[in-house]
Amino acid sequence: MKNLPRVLIVEDEPAIAELIAVNLRHNGFAPVWSEDGAAAQRELDAVLPDVILLDWMLPGQSGLALARKWRADARTKGLPILMLTARGDEPDKVAGLDAGVDDYITKPFSTQELLARIRAVLRRRAPEQVSDSVDIGGLVLDAATHRVSWQGKPLKVGPTEFKLLHYFMKHPERVHSRSQLLDKVWGDHVFIEERTVDVHVKRLREALGGAGMMVETVRGAGYRMAAHSLQGSATST
Repeated sequence: MKNLPRVLIVEDEPAIAELIAVNLRHNGFAPVWSEDGAAAQRELDAVLPDVILLDWMLPGQSGLALARKWRADARTKGLPILMLTARGDEPDKVAGLDAGVDDYITKPFSTQELLARIRAVLRRRAPEQVSDSVDIGGLVLDAATHRVSWQGKPLKVGPTEFKLLHYFMKHPERVHSRSQLLDKVWGDHVFIEERTVDVHVKRLREALGGAGMMVETVRGAGYRMAAHSLQGSATST
């Protein structure tokens, strides 16, 4: 029998957690419930799930603090995290994304939306069968070994930023809209917000250091990878 995708639900309200768990079980998932960060950490130490549903407001450590903690841990940094929250404001969403959350679900949400978002992050997590190497102006990405270097020095690039960079480098000098990047990098789902792209581009630029200026913002259109930006670095702002 095929193993069902394991979903760790970190939620302190039993009624909400049980409702989510029932719906997940009925749709081919194996839910596990933890009511706070300490219980969730014990579950993670025992068995890594395929995805984490993380409530923002928790007793003890907040969901935001837990997301940062798990992203900083080599063992859990690649796990998809969906934040469950009643906070729908833009600054809160950006704070969550900056903490490393993959996506947001604002309460109240429908079962279909929850399932669609979980399936979306699981699709994104599935490894792509790519083994090529790309070199643009001294920035080198090796898809087989999942390594990036700039002028011979290795860079630390997160999993989503790696996929974004790979797509940019495979299509240099072309302008990509946010919606195109969502389709090509994140997958053909409909729930991820375009603002997510901006947050990951910002993270990618920071990870690239001096090569970050190669990822240009094209006002009103989107982003592009431009090798010629390096020549104009002295006048860049």
